[in-house]
Amino acid sequence: MCMEKTDWEKAVEFHGHSCPGLAIGYRVAKVALRELAESRAADEELVAIVENDACGVDAVQVLTGCTLGKGNLLFRDYGKHVFTFVCRNSGKAVRISIRGNGWRRDSEDSRKLREKVFSGTATPEEEDLFRRRQEERIHHILEVPEEEFCTVQHINTELPPKARIFSSVTCAFCGETVAEARARVREGKFACIPCAGEYSRGW
Repeated sequence: MCMEKTDWEKAVEFHGHSCPGLAIGYRVAKVALRELAESRAADEELVAIVENDACGVDAVQVLTGCTLGKGNLLFRDYGKHVFTFVCRNSGKAVRISIRGNGWRRDSEDSRKLREKVFSGTATPEEEDLFRRRQEERIHHILEVPEEEFCTVQHINTELPPKARIFSSVTCAFCGETVAEARARVREGKFACIPCAGEYSRGW
């Protein structure tokens, strides 16, 4: 008999491996769906605004249905473990900010161990120790009391516009098509962003 995968198993399968970062996104997505009383979005019913591009965003996509392709996953490059979710049907929005002490348990020893593993210089024993510590961190993130893990705020926010489909134009320099809204003009002709070049006076 084929057993239905759990949400965690689906997130791990999508991401490619389990890790503390994925656990953060998993926990955040569960909190958001509960607070908004919503289920996974089939279309753009939910919008996620993520302020980082770390592993947890993959779990957010899997659990909430907010994806880049559907246009309901918006990325803000702030480098912060902060996630805002908006429900178009109810107008409700929730902002979830991860507390540092809710998931960071790195010692100097652990940081050095991670560097050795990622650089390929760790011994088999060190790799095994690293895996065990990662599993401990994952378990901690998934089990720590919510008030220690994150701050949850119901907020008022403007609904972002729905994703638009733009006409395409052809870049006169590389010959590739580009969405009209992203095209530039170079020498009086349509150009894609890479072909348009940059202009700066160093201000």
